[in-house]
Amino acid sequence: MPFTIATWNINSVRLRLPIVEQFLKDYAPDVLCLQETKCPNELFPEAAFHALGYGHVALHGQKGYHGVATISKLPFEDMVRQDFCAVGDARHLSTRLSVGGTRLRVHNFYVPAGGDEPNREVNPKFGHKLDFIEEMRLVSAVAEPGVSALLLGDLNIAPYETDVWSHKQMVKVVSHTPVECEGLTRVLEEGSWRDLVRAHVPVSEKLFTWWSYRAREPLVADRGRRLDHIWGSADLVPHLTEARVLRDARAWERPSDHVPVLVTLDLPVAA
Repeated sequence: MPFTIATWNINSVRLRLPIVEQFLKDYAPDVLCLQETKCPNELFPEAAFHALGYGHVALHGQKGYHGVATISKLPFEDMVRQDFCAVGDARHLSTRLSVGGTRLRVHNFYVPAGGDEPNREVNPKFGHKLDFIEEMRLVSAVAEPGVSALLLGDLNIAPYETDVWSHKQMVKVVSHTPVECEGLTRVLEEGSWRDLVRAHVPVSEKLFTWWSYRAREPLVADRGRRLDHIWGSADLVPHLTEARVLRDARAWERPSDHVPVLVTLDLPVAA
């Protein structure tokens, strides 16, 4: 049975609710993971999602900053909020659900951006980002026997040369520095994860999910970065049928600087 999951750093869910609603009407993923919702749990617009057929909403919100939300047509079997680096930020939300005959753990992440200077000695935000990535090494795709896993969200790192518009000009810029890229690669490899988007779109092909607000015509200049990712446990790779990045969403009315990323899996039907 087909199952589609999407991730989108929405940069304020209440401000951009109209384009989220339109996205759900047009693309109808089974699960949508949002980041940077900038909304405490009690003010999250749950009713709008219920009205569109998404009756299950898991939240880890925070006033004015950060925040992640997982919105689903399918019921959750559990929900876990983890405080990475123990600083009280709402940057992680884990849910488990069943899709046909597949039990599925979904980790929704919003990794710190890391500031502007790639030096933890002068920029504590960069140090925080590196520490966060270090803790993510403990998140494993095979942690639960009999449960497949997805890890997705705004990971704020573009790990491959083709994940940025110019490797030469970006290699010393936060999000594409060697220490960040190597750190994220360790999370991927040690956690037995597979990059589902790059399993569908070859690494030889440039692919971006974020364009700066500073660009007057961002999709024309196309100086983007692939900061948003969908990973899966190895058992899900044979079921992958499609991976999409909705570039055009960067030109929608009052857009986020990130665009939605979707993956579709053809999962076994329950016996």
